[in-house]
Amino acid sequence: MTNQTFDQLWVTAVQVATVWTSPTSARTLDTPGITNPTNIDKWIDSLTYETNVALCDENRVQSQLLYGEAVIITETKDDWAHVVVPTQPSKKDGRGYPGWVPMQQLKQVNQQDWQTENTAAVVDDKVWLESENGNNVLKLSYMTTLPVIEQIDDRVKMNTPHGAGFLPNSAVTVFPASKGLEKQSGHKLIEDGERYVGLDYFWGGMSSFGYDCSGFAYAMHKANGYQIPRDAGDQADAGERVPYDQLLPGDLMFFAYEEGKGKLHHVGFYYGDGKMLHSPQTGKGIEIINLSGTVYEKELCAATRYWQKAEEK
Repeated sequence: MTNQTFDQLWVTAVQVATVWTSPTSARTLDTPGITNPTNIDKWIDSLTYETNVALCDENRVQSQLLYGEAVIITETKDDWAHVVVPTQPSKKDGRGYPGWVPMQQLKQVNQQDWQTENTAAVVDDKVWLESENGNNVLKLSYMTTLPVIEQIDDRVKMNTPHGAGFLPNSAVTVFPASKGLEKQSGHKLIEDGERYVGLDYFWGGMSSFGYDCSGFAYAMHKANGYQIPRDAGDQADAGERVPYDQLLPGDLMFFAYEEGKGKLHHVGFYYGDGKMLHSPQTGKGIEIINLSGTVYEKELCAATRYWQKAEEK
């Protein structure tokens, strides 16, 4: 096992690291997604419908990590690390979401460097991390968070796995690390989610390069100050239950096979006016649909709320 001391932290050292089911889950065609640096655009674009859907049907992919996201390494095997992800709550492991990541996609940093007073979160869909002289280093996803060193003119200087890095002020929001992002309304969850209408679904996806259904729910909540579980089943269990006749925009709706009586398999946002905003399935993009007359209408099995009304904050 790789040593991990209290003053050291393992963090994600690529734009997006995929968390695999086992060290043998990745296929040769997945190489652009398991290298360092990764090329997530190239990887996703190269997948056919069949090779894409196999990530789910063959139980290959579990989740994803964003640049700088911390992990705990529990064991290593060949060139792979078994990790748990504290920022992605899961019933699978009380410490965080479990799975396998290539060792080359992780880097050890000083914990002190990751515990700065302020944190920056990317609010653009994607943005290039820059070197001091303005050269592009990595294209980062929405909601990538990094510790702030200082704000200089129109850029924010941050600690990154590559050393000091810079992002434009306009592309990030800076907030106190001790408080986290400010909690927002259900309408703001929807507003942020609407930006991604048309983005292709990606199984296990947790980035603006492609979300799965629960990854989309997780990311929009993260952007608005709420940490929720990673998987749809856990999301259904952990939130405040909402009667269907009291649904408000930003609430989560859950769907199960056998007309709502079987295994839970999907989550989407209640959009308002009987509509849903969701990341549906491989081969389709994030969409807003009328629930009436769809299979989802019959499969609805639960609804929960994580966002807080103004008077509750």
